[in-house]
Amino acid sequence: MDRALWITWYDLPEQHRAACLSWVHSVYMPKVLERPGVLWGAHYASEPKSSFTPLGGGGRISHKKDPEGVPTGDRFILMFGATEPHVFANPGAREFHASLPESDREMLRLRIGERGNIMIEEARICGPEARHPDPEMTPGPCIQLGSFNAASCEDEEEMAVWYARWRLPSLKTVPGVIRVRKLVAVAGWAKHACFYEFTSLEARHDHFVYYEKPNPEMVAWSTRVVRDTIHAPGSANVATRIWPEPIDRVERRGG
Repeated sequence: MDRALWITWYDLPEQHRAACLSWVHSVYMPKVLERPGVLWGAHYASEPKSSFTPLGGGGRISHKKDPEGVPTGDRFILMFGATEPHVFANPGAREFHASLPESDREMLRLRIGERGNIMIEEARICGPEARHPDPEMTPGPCIQLGSFNAASCEDEEEMAVWYARWRLPSLKTVPGVIRVRKLVAVAGWAKHACFYEFTSLEARHDHFVYYEKPNPEMVAWSTRVVRDTIHAPGSANVATRIWPEPIDRVERRGG
């Protein structure tokens, strides 16, 4: 099972974006995938914030007000899954990157506001679109990824109850949902993350955003829990996968 994730959020300068992305997909990701225990890699581009409606409307999420020490990049999200978190700690990111050729390190230095987490899966649910069995573990074409800390120990316990009793179980029947994973950190600023996978951006818009509305008591609980979290800059991100490319895009190109 892919119980561990290495997640990197970053931005790229526009003038180097095409070259950087080509290098990531053709050079960097294959090198990471060669590491023992790494099971999959996926690369996502975040959607502009104006292109989607946050769950329950705006105003529920608070972000770290003083971002000093917490890099703010979030336009691209690079993810790798592994059997367990020490796959990404031996060697760690700094040591692994230092071992790469200078040409690769030069490309890495173009990243802006890079932020990383190594996380382990606390719990997961499979939605109606999950495949059983699923030999292809690469995450879905569309994701939502929130990374955050609780405001207090009491809030953290309430959040754990909310995820166990409501948020995760309630998503098992929502159309368009593939999987949802609650993650906790081994390394990185954010202690918690929630990683949603959808069949498409449209499915996320059509079914996920408003699925709580028929249950006002749960909407109130969700609002209370979410307001007691402090998110990383830019979180939560809604993003679409740019590598591996979705099959329909490859087919349209004649690939």
